[in-house]
Amino acid sequence: MAKIRVGVAGYGTIGQRLADGVAMQEDMELVGIADLAPTLSLQALRENDMIGANGVRYNLYLVDGADPAAFAAKDIPVAGTFEDLCKNVDIMLDSAPGGVGAKNKANYYEKYGVKAIFQGGEKNSVADVFFHGYANYEKGLGADYLKLTSCNTTGLIRTVDCLDRAIGIEKVAITIIRRVADPGDYHRGLTNALQMEKAPTHQAVDLMTIMPHVNATGILVHTPVTHGHIITVLATAKDGKKITKEMALEAFQAHPRIRVVSIDEGFKGNASLFKYARDLGNRRGDMYEIGLWEDSIVESGNDIMYAINIPQESVTIPETIDGIRAAMKMQPTRETATAETNKYLKIGRFK
Repeated sequence: MAKIRVGVAGYGTIGQRLADGVAMQEDMELVGIADLAPTLSLQALRENDMIGANGVRYNLYLVDGADPAAFAAKDIPVAGTFEDLCKNVDIMLDSAPGGVGAKNKANYYEKYGVKAIFQGGEKNSVADVFFHGYANYEKGLGADYLKLTSCNTTGLIRTVDCLDRAIGIEKVAITIIRRVADPGDYHRGLTNALQMEKAPTHQAVDLMTIMPHVNATGILVHTPVTHGHIITVLATAKDGKKITKEMALEAFQAHPRIRVVSIDEGFKGNASLFKYARDLGNRRGDMYEIGLWEDSIVESGNDIMYAINIPQESVTIPETIDGIRAAMKMQPTRETATAETNKYLKIGRFK
């Protein structure tokens, strides 16, 4: 069976990781990446002889407005134009800045009959399906355009869907302690404050879009940190059923993309998980799994409360790969598709 040919538009924080994720899938081929300027990320790739994950060579294509001379000055080889890339792929993973993906769809993807998956920065209207690999995989089967949920929503849905399938969930109330910027970002400025957003946070609204049978609401607080978000969740079961800590813990421990950790082990917070990922030797200190503190799982009447860590730079990569599998009809069910993605990304090794 021929490999699915994949391109990545935008080699930024998410694009780098999407390219690596595709390169690790043995049933997919990374045809190329596309970008606008010779960023530090591309300069680092050039210094590594354009070799990325699994020893795969990354071919670079230039989007509209790019200056070829700027790339030549940095000795970064260019394989062609963005149009050339679009002509030679089955599906594009679009991680361009918000709004650019919609233009790419109109100018290239529709023109050349290329399927595409967009990241959370695009409006929902850009896609046929608002997608999550575990919660609504089957809705993405054969779709031309999918849009991923945001990093917070992706991790949040993993846990809510996990409990919902094991127990049945009626509603959730969430609080998001949100990192203010990615590591290396300067545009947000230097701050020493916490900032409130109006409720309900979009993650709660997005969860209900993916899982309309669950009533969700939430509050979000921006914090001046960079390594990961923390979300607390209060979940209520259907029909007044009591959720015990043992029931929740059993479900969480069985999920490949949830890593149950504890404070006593040394996982004191978001930075502990980031450091642990680096100690594991994970590329860029990434972790595809979300961390869930066993110490945080507490019963509140019939409800259950818990806290999770979201590694915002890498958490959406597995679900995006799931999206390729759905759009290209590579696997017919969520179980078979996520299992393939997990296998190639080596997710769940710690289980």
